[in-house]
Amino acid sequence: MTRIEFYVLPDSEPAGRARAACQLASKGWQHGIPVFIRCQNDQQCSELDELLWSFRAERFVPHELHDDDPQALVVIGTEQPPAAAQGLLINLSQTLSPHTDQFSRVIEIVNQQPELLTVCRDNFRTYRQRGYDPKRVEL
Repeated sequence: MTRIEFYVLPDSEPAGRARAACQLASKGWQHGIPVFIRCQNDQQCSELDELLWSFRAERFVPHELHDDDPQALVVIGTEQPPAAAQGLLINLSQTLSPHTDQFSRVIEIVNQQPELLTVCRDNFRTYRQRGYDPKRVEL
């Protein structure tokens, strides 16, 4: 069964979620794990695309937008299904992915923005209702 984790950031800074997604994608890439970063919209995809090239001065994370190469090891997209099964889904969208079962692990990144906390609490409950056992991880 897919492992679900909610990574909870201590602040309400929106950019922190993007940086955390980049760090997680980098770790996945270094271990050869397929990573799909699911964004809320195309604008967030573009912002994350830029950030993955520059978030660390000493190296970048090779990646592609889903429309350019869905087979890349790190892919940025929205609602598309993953090309590689059993990888890592980093969900930055406020909704659950319709493809959750195609991943071995899903990480939801949460910060302290009140509206995001409310959405994520609802998502946590929905995962439970669907038979998953989501875990909370304080960062």
